[in-house]
Amino acid sequence: MNSRLLQRAKTALLVIDMQEAFRNIIPDFVEISSRIVTLIRGFQILQIPIILTEQYPKGLGHTAKEIADSLDQACKIYEKTNFSCCGVDDFISDLNKKGVEQILICGIEAHICVNQTAHDLLSRGFQVHLLVDCVSSRFKWNKEIGINKILQSGAIASSVEMALFEIMRGSTHPCFKQIQALIK
Repeated sequence: MNSRLLQRAKTALLVIDMQEAFRNIIPDFVEISSRIVTLIRGFQILQIPIILTEQYPKGLGHTAKEIADSLDQACKIYEKTNFSCCGVDDFISDLNKKGVEQILICGIEAHICVNQTAHDLLSRGFQVHLLVDCVSSRFKWNKEIGINKILQSGAIASSVEMALFEIMRGSTHPCFKQIQALIK
């Protein structure tokens, strides 16, 4: 099996800072939120860990309602003030306890928190898959620069559909019909 393909037992989804305060600042926030909700629902069906972060929630508020409403009780939300999620106490140790080796990253902003988190995870030996259709920044050029830097540093480009179907490997997977219904 190709080690660059996602493996369910080794994978987690990391949703970075998709907070209500950014709704009117990030141009494609609603579209990205919708795709993230689809991904969360798919990962819940596939029983893959989902992790969220919130950047300084005292000032920036909490996770966008549509995303928060799609979560189950088992989802851990880390509060942070560092731009990188790796600066949060227990973040890396929690990933290691879950046996996570591959991390799908999505959220905002591509050139700040997503960028620094991706690089810190890569430097710690994690395989980072960047959900290019689920990241953004306030300005298009910062989004493009952030994505390019992350991919040039060794992350693997992915998308919602690519990730979900890659994990299942084929239409004989027991969750195929449920996942297919999410995508339609």
